[in-house]
Parts: sequence; C-alpha cells; structure tokens
Amino acid sequence: MQDHPTIEDIQDARPRIAPYIRHTQMLRADRIEPAVGCELYLKPETLQVTGAFKIRGALNTVLQLSPEQLARGLISSSSGNHAQGLSWAGRMLGAKVVLVLPTSSPQQKIDNTRALGAEVILYDGDTAARWKQVYRIAEEKGYETVHGFEDPRVMAGQGTIGCEILEDLPDVDTVIVPLGGGGLISGVATALKALKPGVRVIGAEPALTPKYYQSRIRGERVSLPLRDTIADGLRISVPGQNPWPIIERHVDEIVTVEDAHIVAGMKALARDAKLLGEPSAAIGVGALLAGSIRLRPGEKVCTILTGGNWGLTDLAAVYARAEPVAGAA
Repeated sequence: MQDHPTIEDIQDARPRIAPYIRHTQMLRADRIEPAVGCELYLKPETLQVTGAFKIRGALNTVLQLSPEQLARGLISSSSGNHAQGLSWAGRMLGAKVVLVLPTSSPQQKIDNTRALGAEVILYDGDTAARWKQVYRIAEEKGYETVHGFEDPRVMAGQGTIGCEILEDLPDVDTVIVPLGGGGLISGVATALKALKPGVRVIGAEPALTPKYYQSRIRGERVSLPLRDTIADGLRISVPGQNPWPIIERHVDEIVTVEDAHIVAGMKALARDAKLLGEPSAAIGVGALLAGSIRLRPGEKVCTILTGGNWGLTDLAAVYARAEPVAGAA
C-alpha cells in the first residue's frame, strides 16, 4: 500500500462514503469577522453523524476491507473521535471493534464509543505506548488495525472535506486546518493543492504540543515532551510518519495557538455563530483571534470545525474562563 493518498483516491472516496455522511454546509461567520479581519467561513464537521470529521476516514477504510478482514475484527487507538467513527462504521458492517483510548479522554468520547458497541480499553500512556499496545493485541487476536492518521485510506476519506470546501466556496483564499496527528490536513491539503494550487493551507496546532511547528523549523520529525493542552484531540508528541512529508510538501504555514486563545475561539463560536465545538475544533478561530495569521483585506478564509464531542459540563467550565487580551502572544 502506498503511504500517501492521491487526488484520485480522494475523489474515489466521495461516492463510497456519501451515502453515510453529511456534506456539512458552509456557514458564514459574519459576526466574528470584525474581530478577525477577514471574510470568515466555517466548515462545521461538528454536525457530522458522529459529531466529528473522523467518520469520513474510518468509513473509507472499512468499506474497502474484505469480508475476511471484517470478520477478524478491527482495532485502533484514538483520543476519542476516530474511535467513534470506527465504531460507527464497524457496527454498520457487523464487525467487532476494539479501541485503546487514553485515560485522559473526555468521558463523553468514552461513553459514545461504548454506546456504539465497541470494546474500550483505557490505557495510561502516550500515543506511541498506546499503539504498541494496539499492535500487541492485534497480533494476539488477529484484528485488522485502522490507524487514525497514518493510513492513506483514512487520509483520503478526510480529504473529501477539501473537495466540499472548493465546491461550496470556489474562491476561498485560505483554509485553516487543526493539526494533530496530521491525517486530516494531509488529505485536505492534497485535495486543495490538486484542485486549486493557489489556495493557502495553514495548519494550527496547540502551543503546548507544537510537534509539526518545531519539526518544520528543524527540518526533521522531532519528538517533544507530551504536555497537557485543552485541545485533547491534537495532543500528540511526534508528527505522523506518513503525514509528515505530505504536510511539508503541501502545507504553506504552521502556526501555534495558546490554550487561552483556543478558549476564546470556543466562546466566539458559541456566542456569535451559535455552534458548540470542542477545543480542537476552535483552534482555527483562536489563531485568527490571536492575530497569528497574516491576512489581506477582504481575504476569504475557511476554518474546519473538526468535532464537538465534549460533555456539556466540561463546555460550561470552559465558557466560564476569563478571555485573553485580543492579539496577545
């Protein structure tokens, strides 16, 4: 299997997953625009069938597996959203699904995964340690592994978001993509650069886990100490092996965003766009509010709201936080 998706892979994925997902509607965030200085559009994957974009890549992969592979069962690791996407896909096709989740996962993501029929194993370790556990169990039980950001079939499924953005906003100038493991931005950037090479693609990652930002500076993949960030879905200490070269080739810029500005982004989405998003989803708006992205007058910017799977109590606690000074570093 090749280690990267092509535009043909992404275009093939669209009809494969279309019967099961939502082509989420592009929304104009005009009430946020005065604070960010651009024409702002939101791609609300928070409204996807599992509450996050991850269903796209999981479905695109699982629908290509043989009956024999499905019968053996599926296993993966995730902070929670890929877990729900894979569980949904497995339930639809009658496949057993096992997920190794970090003990720090939000309870709603754990509960949602179990509600979809998956077996959940909580594991206290970083991403690399959890994946060692996944591969050990897969070898012992014969399960098929479905990696949430290394698998090119997963990347191709996520890349369908890029096609939808260009269909709904063909004159978009800049697309901001939350950056965790790198599967989403790898697929989206591949699609955007193939169909509209002049579009600017920006990855936004938490300042507390700036693995891609630092790797780009150093010219190689680096592993950083894993620090807590409110954006749990982006909390990874080392860039993905397969996404790394794709991102270096297709992503124009990577910016880091402090947790305080991520919170400000969440508040702006709730207050002004009437959308509830988990912290990882709000990082693009947070980057704009922080002034981290250079913009031209009248620039059309789209940011992908990746997921909304946080409990209401947790969201309420975040909304109660004090806001940072606009544009503060």
